Amino acid sequence: MQYELFIALRYIRSKKKQTILSLGAIAIAVMIMVVVLGMIAGLSDELHDTTVDQLSHVTVTPSAGDDYIYFYNTLVNDIEDMEYVVAASPRLEGTVSLIKGDKNRNAQLRGIDIERENLVFSINENIRDGSFDDLTLQRNTIVIGSDLAERLDISVGDSIAASFPDARSMSLRVVGIFETGTPADESVVYTSLVTAQYFYQTQDVVSRISIRLDDVYMDLEVAEKIKDEGFEAAGWTELNPEILQLLNLAYIANTIETGLVAIIASFGVISTLNTMVMSKVKEIGILMAMGVSKSSIRRIFLIQSGILGLAGSIIGALFGIIIALSIGSLEYHETDAMLGVTELPIVIRALDVFLIILAISILNLIAGIYPAHRAASLDPVKAISSGR
Repeated sequence: MQYELFIALRYIRSKKKQTILSLGAIAIAVMIMVVVLGMIAGLSDELHDTTVDQLSHVTVTPSAGDDYIYFYNTLVNDIEDMEYVVAASPRLEGTVSLIKGDKNRNAQLRGIDIERENLVFSINENIRDGSFDDLTLQRNTIVIGSDLAERLDISVGDSIAASFPDARSMSLRVVGIFETGTPADESVVYTSLVTAQYFYQTQDVVSRISIRLDDVYMDLEVAEKIKDEGFEAAGWTELNPEILQLLNLAYIANTIETGLVAIIASFGVISTLNTMVMSKVKEIGILMAMGVSKSSIRRIFLIQSGILGLAGSIIGALFGIIIALSIGSLEYHETDAMLGVTELPIVIRALDVFLIILAISILNLIAGIYPAHRAASLDPVKAISSGR
């Protein structure tokens, strides 16, 4: 094996231009794969963070014929004991008309258990001014979205009139302003569950329960368990199939791109090794005449293929990481930013890079089988005579 490796390395060094071209083809292919995969992974994570992560993974609603969920505290505790469930948050929702001076806006009022709601939706991360905790400490208070606060010209500490048909007219004091970068900023206000129940003149009831899972793709299984308890429940993949389709589309696009680039890189190796076989016909014939077996000849060219594939993959991966991180560090002006994103999301995972290197190396090793077989099939006498 040592002399086969020695000969393979010598052949690689002897054809520097061909070797550089082959390495370059593989390196460029791998570089493209690393950059594109990093972009797709980053965009997929960003899409996940701005959609799936902001959704209720499973939503429980009142049973058929009921307007509310009764005895929800027991149900919430039972749900949190289920497998895959991280937290469950009860909520009483309804429409509210907010009036400040001559300005009037309708919004969705969410009466929540602040601690549980934060476990499900991480609402504390979105607070810009004030605090969600004040909803629990002080009754008749609200936390309002930043765009809605701007439209109503109110800030923390101001009071605002709240009313709606069949609801009590109240004066609510603003104790916080949140900002998510989504339409919720101009259409949602939060209050405590107790305040919402008082406003809508209901008993101790809720209109829905939002659930967070540690595995978002187990939503249908958890929803089915809740249905067995006699409640209506639906997973996010049922309620938002377009998001699941978009995530699947990103995965399919990434798989196709990776496969096509890998094939292109492999053809570069096949071309290089075929050219090397043709240029080394005489040397191959001499080796055979000296008693080198056909299996050794095959191994020589397979070793070449493996070395070129591995070296090109490592070089390409290094350049790909550098370029991807450079692209990811570029910032956009706020006016050009989309969905609140001011940087192109790039995610470079060590496992992804390793798998790319491994896949391209194996694929190029396989691609070297034909040239290696062709070299081993040469007739030594004809090879020596044709090489003169």
